[in-house]
Amino acid sequence: MKRETQSNRDRIEMTTTETNPRKLRGHKATATCCIASRNRPGFVATSAEDGCICWFDMRCKDVQLVMEIGKEPISSLCFKSGNEDIIYASSGMEVQCFDVHMLFFLFCLLQATSWKPLQSYSYNKEEINQISCNSKSSFLAAADDGGDVKIIDIHQHHLYKTLRAGAGHTSICSSVQFLPWRPWEVITGGLDSKLIMWDFSKGRPYKIMDFGLPDMNSGGNTGQSFNPAFVHMLAVPEVDMLDKVDQICVVARGDGIVDVINIESELSAMRSKTSTKPRRGSQSRSKESSPTADIETSDQNGRKRLCLDYSLGGHTAAVSCVAFSLFGEIGKFIISGGNDKSVKVWDWSKYYDARQSNDNNDLHLNISLSQKVNWLCTTPTESENLVVCDTTKVVKVYSVS
Repeated sequence: MKRETQSNRDRIEMTTTETNPRKLRGHKATATCCIASRNRPGFVATSAEDGCICWFDMRCKDVQLVMEIGKEPISSLCFKSGNEDIIYASSGMEVQCFDVHMLFFLFCLLQATSWKPLQSYSYNKEEINQISCNSKSSFLAAADDGGDVKIIDIHQHHLYKTLRAGAGHTSICSSVQFLPWRPWEVITGGLDSKLIMWDFSKGRPYKIMDFGLPDMNSGGNTGQSFNPAFVHMLAVPEVDMLDKVDQICVVARGDGIVDVINIESELSAMRSKTSTKPRRGSQSRSKESSPTADIETSDQNGRKRLCLDYSLGGHTAAVSCVAFSLFGEIGKFIISGGNDKSVKVWDWSKYYDARQSNDNNDLHLNISLSQKVNWLCTTPTESENLVVCDTTKVVKVYSVS
């Protein structure tokens, strides 16, 4: 267990900020999600339990547009990859698609009103927790409370595949992300403490990591939280980040740990382990798909799985969300928010790069809040580049440099 030294405590105190955030008002109930435009820096969309999507232009003072799309809370938002004129929103068991291309030109003319969706998908049988669009803009994934993930063909507008609970998750599936460097693969996390990699063309998992197993927690500080190691959210780098941040996944865990996992290292270790075992006909695939718990795998450059925990200034309660930074050198920072009413900005590459020693500078910034964090995102601007949805109806905006 890593001991928190006096120098560590001093460093953590120095990085804490109490800067008053900018406040975005427009919702009538708790804000649940936020996404930022990359093509139009400064434009942010937020959703809430009031069934509305609010659009903000950071150059202006007030909310620019309120889209009333239903009565149920909106749990997740995402743009169509490569076309930010199309936005998807999940509400209850439904995913709706909207064309918002005119709003960027007609902000001053539009009034709050009900919007008719271009498409509506009602394939999930339980409430949806997160939606995600793949980098080719051909598939949409929707993860739900039943543990299922629906893969929707958004070109043909039909259900492509169901990643079934039981074959994968045994509890709520809380997060889903496509792997941009593996076009037929998706990664999911759930409240069964499992991270699962799927071949969604075949509808079956090929790698399962169970953070609830004792040896899976050996890399972290098990004394930091009594909460189970539920997987609350996943983040993977976007296509244009891959040459800078490698093929990784960031995991927000219920025990307060932010895990940085090299996906290709895990798969290489799995293949190596499988190749040393005798194959027995059709059983060889099932052995390859069985759960594993390798904690110290490393890639050819010597980089290992990284646990950002409280001994490094991390969270003392469940981590609810994670994101990569879009500002400055994209992907340089990992931002995490948690139930400990704080947001952590991690300069994670210093630790992850094997050519540098751990100089205890991983925590770049600690932002203390007054409420728990529901969601966060970053914008590609020099200031006002961190947007936070907490358990209030007011969205906060911070500047990180």
